[in-house]
Amino acid sequence: GSPSKGATIHTMQNTAVHVSSNNVYKGCFIFYNEYRSGVQDVFNQLKKSVKIAILSGDNDGEREHLASILPANTTLLFNQKPEDKLDYIKNQQRAGKTVLMVGDGLNDAGALAQSDVGITISENINVFSPACDGILDASRFSDISTFLTVAQQGLKTIKYAFIFSFFYNMIGLGFALTGNLKPVVAAILMPLSSISIVIFTTVITYFLRRKLK
Repeated sequence: GSPSKGATIHTMQNTAVHVSSNNVYKGCFIFYNEYRSGVQDVFNQLKKSVKIAILSGDNDGEREHLASILPANTTLLFNQKPEDKLDYIKNQQRAGKTVLMVGDGLNDAGALAQSDVGITISENINVFSPACDGILDASRFSDISTFLTVAQQGLKTIKYAFIFSFFYNMIGLGFALTGNLKPVVAAILMPLSSISIVIFTTVITYFLRRKLK
């Protein structure tokens, strides 16, 4: 039903569910959103390298508060059904963007699976979680930016290792083709190539880790 004409309904500042019976307004339940600790710091860190979009199944009663803690020009979409979130991810990918989705509920399952990288925030990592690429303990939510930085630095390290290995092998191949590489020397250089990659990766990882401090 709908509220009676004599009832007064204030503008919603939070998520609210209104109840009426036989066309008589009975009242409403108001749900106050409680944000995870450190959420503003997470947004401030992420805005340096990514564009942030909030997809919420709630109404827009929290728009003003969210806008105050989010970076400027953040996309805010409310009343989003699971299929709406999925379609948003698809549209971003069609535009050539790489999408990281962070969700904490089954209503995010489709979007998590569709995104290039899906991360579920879980209060208990031992319980069922939607299909995704990673499960993050809710207590470590504030470390999302650090984890993403570590992942990016890890990829950078792998690329450096490939480049180092390429030049190492090209030099060795040059000696082999000119007949200047004896079998016994080649037998020694083979394990040394693996050892050199391990040492190189360790050194690069050490310096990249110091930058994170």
